[in-house]
Amino acid sequence: MRNVAILGATGSIGASALDVIARHPQRFRVSALAAHRKVDELVALCARFQPDLAVIADSAFEPALRSKLVNAGLHTRVASGEQGLREATTSGDTVVAAIVGAAGLDSTLTAARAGKRVLLANKEAVVMAGALLLDALKAGGGQLIPIDSEHNAIFQCLPAGRPDLARAGVRRVLLTASGGPFRGRTRAELAAITPEQACAHPNWNMGRKISVDSATLMNKGLEVIEAHWLFGAAPEQIDVVVHRESIVHSLVEYLDGSVLAQLGNPDMRTALAHALAWPERIDAGVAPLDLMQIAQLNFEAPDRQTFRCLDLAYHALAAGGTAPTILNAANEIAVGAFLERTLPFLAISELIESTLAAMPSVAVDSIETLVHADLTAREAAQRIIRRAFC
Repeated sequence: MRNVAILGATGSIGASALDVIARHPQRFRVSALAAHRKVDELVALCARFQPDLAVIADSAFEPALRSKLVNAGLHTRVASGEQGLREATTSGDTVVAAIVGAAGLDSTLTAARAGKRVLLANKEAVVMAGALLLDALKAGGGQLIPIDSEHNAIFQCLPAGRPDLARAGVRRVLLTASGGPFRGRTRAELAAITPEQACAHPNWNMGRKISVDSATLMNKGLEVIEAHWLFGAAPEQIDVVVHRESIVHSLVEYLDGSVLAQLGNPDMRTALAHALAWPERIDAGVAPLDLMQIAQLNFEAPDRQTFRCLDLAYHALAAGGTAPTILNAANEIAVGAFLERTLPFLAISELIESTLAAMPSVAVDSIETLVHADLTAREAAQRIIRRAFC
């Protein structure tokens, strides 16, 4: 019986994880649930899954959570803030790290140091602190299994564990991208894009921030940096290919000419079921893939001139140090401003580029260095917005 803590329980990934867990009550038990501010949803999940601990990340909502749990007749313990998230990571043997953005960094590192099986959906934690995360995993003796569809696909196509790519005979890894809702459009056609349009992903049901990242291709840029740290792939070994059907989730090309791919319907439950039960396989509740119905799979190169965020991510990876942290922080500020309608869609990449230019990269020697770079980049990005767009 695996005891699972889900950080980001009220999001789309949390919902998918809980669906898989509910299908296998003899294998998995929910030990902790954590959410940001959605008290009512968290209480409902506690009533269904009976965790030992419920955590609300925003401490201002702790009294409301405690009161509603009592009124519901539930005996779930309550905690909040960063300390509460740390408690959640130590409550079981498996942690689903699905808190969006830099906010998930501390809890992910805590889970790694504690020797847990970390099911990683928070790509920003790897982008910001890849080296520190790998050090934490080594020190804690735990496991890291990616659960975003692309990196989970690569994990499945490689020999067991995280092998040395050269010894495994790997030439390159290919991350597939759906192209988002604006594939094929020109920059001129993107000038008046609204948040509603950007969040209408054609294949996946995702949160608003991740949906916008998909629309700009920044999601794929962050995944390039993530692949570098997760699999030890050099930047020149990581390619991106647009595959609008989202059936092939990623591929690994070997030196002998073989290319292994992982295919499946676009449903996060496949990767979650794989990671929860690994190295075994269990039913995820996902419909079988019908290749005869699909009939055709298409692939094309990404449009890097229109969607400039992908190249910005490659540049940040090449620069190293705190550059990926600056990239991520500027992107979070830019996406937030776009969703609030204070920044045009095309200005997202412009703001990120300006922030990278304004802040020199420095070596990463501690979490404090990363936190300082993250906060400073956010302040710089906000100044640029005020100066150029307000």
